[in-house]
Amino acid sequence: MADAAPPSKSRDLDKLLLRPGNLVGPTFDPGVQLRDDLQEYARVLVVGAGGLGCELLKDLALSGFKNLEVIDMDRIEVTNLNRQFLFRLEDVGKPKAEVAAKRVMERVSGVNIVPHFCRIEDKDIEFYNDFNIIALGLDSIEARSYINAVACSFLEYDSDDNPREETMKPMVDGGTEGFKGHARVIVPGVTPCFECTIWLFPPQVKFPLCTLAETPRNAAHCIEYAHLIKWDEVHSGQAFDPDNPDHMKWVYDEAVKRAELFGIPGVTYSLTQGVVKNIIPAIASTNAIISAACTLETLKIASGCSKTLSNYLTYNGVEGLHTKVTEFVKDKDCLVCGPGVLIELDTTVTLKKFIDMLEEDPKVLMTKASITYHGKNLYMQAPPVLEEMTRSNLELPLYDLMDKIPKDVLHATGTINKDDKKSSGLRKLRVVFKGIDGVADMDMAGGA
Repeated sequence: MADAAPPSKSRDLDKLLLRPGNLVGPTFDPGVQLRDDLQEYARVLVVGAGGLGCELLKDLALSGFKNLEVIDMDRIEVTNLNRQFLFRLEDVGKPKAEVAAKRVMERVSGVNIVPHFCRIEDKDIEFYNDFNIIALGLDSIEARSYINAVACSFLEYDSDDNPREETMKPMVDGGTEGFKGHARVIVPGVTPCFECTIWLFPPQVKFPLCTLAETPRNAAHCIEYAHLIKWDEVHSGQAFDPDNPDHMKWVYDEAVKRAELFGIPGVTYSLTQGVVKNIIPAIASTNAIISAACTLETLKIASGCSKTLSNYLTYNGVEGLHTKVTEFVKDKDCLVCGPGVLIELDTTVTLKKFIDMLEEDPKVLMTKASITYHGKNLYMQAPPVLEEMTRSNLELPLYDLMDKIPKDVLHATGTINKDDKKSSGLRKLRVVFKGIDGVADMDMAGGA
């Protein structure tokens, strides 16, 4: 029987955490201790402090999570205020993460939120390992891929290539687009990771330049003409900055002229921002619904109070309301959440040679790679002070730098070239040294 508990401000939460049930997880142990442990020990990182991120911070704080951190690189703009409810007019220009953390702590007593105003790539990989769960409120495929790769890099496999449960870093991912949204649970090694189902995200629409230059048919064509063609003609050598209001105003004015010339209506300043920045219209109610689903899944993972989502929920509120859950299957050959890319080396290969090999390996295709081994920086491309400190390792054999261990896992962070597109990424590499006693020869092209 559940422990007797004093009255709590979280009355509804107590109904989940203090009582047994028929749909609970196998490790669920209801009682006051569970509620107290959740508040004291569970650490959750919220990635993104925009429309969805604001909702996530608020919901998590009200759901018993007292140790939260949030990371976001953006500053508050006037256009954010219609849906990112934690921000006020006087906050425009301030970092989103810092203001969001401050506002939630003002309204929810006892919660501690640490903000990080920086790029997600600026944090060391071990920073992400300090959290029990990572909740994503992002609007970028590239950012999702990066965090997914980081979380999957902590996953370890046993000798039979079975994932070790204690190394799994759960993620809860949410996304919204107008009246549509999704929430998903990612448990590396068990459920599909983001990369396993990358095909769910359609490629961005790109307009043919000939259409933009000769036969524009809608307002977006006029805006992209001013952005991609006219800007370079007039401002030769000056890069366009989408965050510069003067640059954006210039594109808007040129787009209006173009639209008037071809009799095309609909060019507005807000549409210009949306097209140039690839901004997807956001609706506050959709953010609230998806955040609620993500927060509930985070609570399930942390407490075991119910079985988690299996594993992808979609919401559509365009006409009425439609929601469904689809169980996608993990890709056993995934290069990100699998055991890692196998690379076979001679013991004489230097770290510099190894980094050069990563550019040519068809399963890696990584340039400007930084290499870490069990949290130790073997070579860092940046910042300059770390590059100088680790530069001397480049001429040393990788075998020696890995303490002469015949086979182990490295992590490489750098620029991945895939489908003529460059993005920041992380890869887990299974390095096996040839000719060492107890290590059988392996096929270089062998599995990931």
